Amino acid sequence: ILMGGRLAEELVFGKITSGAANDIEKATGLARKMVCEWGMSEELGPLAFKNDGDQIFLAREVSHSNHISEKTSQLIDDEIKKIVMKAYQHGKELLTKHRKALDMLAEALLEKEILNSTDIDEIVQSGVASA
Repeated sequence: ILMGGRLAEELVFGKITSGAANDIEKATGLARKMVCEWGMSEELGPLAFKNDGDQIFLAREVSHSNHISEKTSQLIDDEIKKIVMKAYQHGKELLTKHRKALDMLAEALLEKEILNSTDIDEIVQSGVASA
C-alpha cells in the first residue's frame, strides 16, 4: 500500500517523481522493523537486532550501535531490500492487473476531489468486474 502512489506514477506516466519519498521511507522503515525487531526474516530467523534510535536506515546504522558483525549487517540489508522489492513487485502486478480500476479511481478523484469508502468500493468492484 505504501508504494501504491509511486507505482501508479510509474505505470501511468512512465516516470517517477519525488512525491513518494515519504512512502518509500515508511516502507523501508517497516521492512527494517520486520527484520530487526519482529524476527520476520527467513534468512535471519526470529532474532532481534534493535538499535538505540528509531532510525529508518538500513543495517549499517544498527551495526555501529550494537556491535553486529559486518556479515550480519549485510544480511539485514539484504533482507530489508528483499522485503521492499517483493512488495513493490507484487504491487506493480496488482496495479497492472487492475489498471482499469486505477484509471476509474483517478477519474472519480478529479471529478469529486474526495471519495469515501463506499465510493472507492463501488469503483474498484466496477473496474474489477469489467477487467
